[in-house]
Amino acid sequence: MSMMEEVMAKANVLIEALPYIQKFKDKIVVVKYGGSAMLDEKLQQSVIKDVALLKLVGMQPIVVHGGGKEISKWVGLLGKEAKFVQGLRVTDAETMEVAEMVLNKVNKRLVQMLEQLGVKASGICGKDGGTLKCEKKYANGEDIGFVGNITEVDTNLIDTLLVNDYIPVIAPIGMDDSFLSYNINADDAACAIATAMNAEKLAFLTDIEGVYRDFEDKSSLISVLTLADADELLASGVIGGGMLPKLQNCIDAVKEGVTGVHIMDGRIEHSLLLEFFTNKGIGTAIIKGGE
Repeated sequence: MSMMEEVMAKANVLIEALPYIQKFKDKIVVVKYGGSAMLDEKLQQSVIKDVALLKLVGMQPIVVHGGGKEISKWVGLLGKEAKFVQGLRVTDAETMEVAEMVLNKVNKRLVQMLEQLGVKASGICGKDGGTLKCEKKYANGEDIGFVGNITEVDTNLIDTLLVNDYIPVIAPIGMDDSFLSYNINADDAACAIATAMNAEKLAFLTDIEGVYRDFEDKSSLISVLTLADADELLASGVIGGGMLPKLQNCIDAVKEGVTGVHIMDGRIEHSLLLEFFTNKGIGTAIIKGGE
C-alpha cells in the first residue's frame, strides 16, 4: 500500500465514523469494564483511550467496572479460598472488606488513566450519594453473605458529574436500608445504571467475541439480535454458562428503555470504537427491532 493509499484509508475510516458520531452526540453510553481487559496493561490503555475518545467526540460515557479476578487474588493472599454459587461470589465480612479495598484501588487507577489523557473523571462507588441501594441477595435460597441485589438507583450524583463534564467511574458496592455494605455483580450494576440513566447504549467488555447460535461453531457469531430473537434464543436452551445471565441482563435493559446493548470481546484492542463507529461492528448488538 502506497503512502497516499494509506492516508486515504485512514480518511475513509473517519468518514465511516461520522454518522455515528453525529447520531450519538450528547448521548449517554454505559461501559461495563471487566474480564481480561482489566489485567493486561496494553488492553487497559486501549479501553481507556476508547472511553476518552467517546467523551471527546461528544458522547457522555459512564464506566462501571468489576475487579473479580483481582479480588480473588487478594482473598487467596489472605489464605482464603474464593467460593462461588451460581456465579456469585460468597462474600463473608472479611471478603467484603477485601472487595471494597480492591475495587477502590481499581477505581482510582482508572480515574488516573483517564485524567492522564486530558479528560476529567471522578471515581465513586454505589455508596456515594446513596447511588446504589440494595438488599441482600440469595442464590436459590442460599445465604451467600454480603452480596447485594439492586432495589433502586439514585442518579443525582451521576447527573451532577455529567453536567460538570466528568466521566463517572463507578465501583459496584452498594448499601441497604441499614447502611451495610454489599458487593454487587458488576453486570447487574451496569444494567441498572444504564436503565436509570436512559442510556443510548450499554457495552459489555467480556472475554468472548459475542453471542453464538452454536458456541462450538465460531462462524455462528450473531451480529444483531432483536428482542424477539434474543428471547427465542434463550428459550431454545443453547445459551449456557456465564452468557445466560448476561444475555438476560441485556434483554431486560433493552425492554426497560436502553436503545442498544452490545456484547464484545474486550481482549481486542479498541473494540469499543470498532463496535460503535463502524458499519459492521465486531460483537453482538441487542436491539428492540426495526432499528
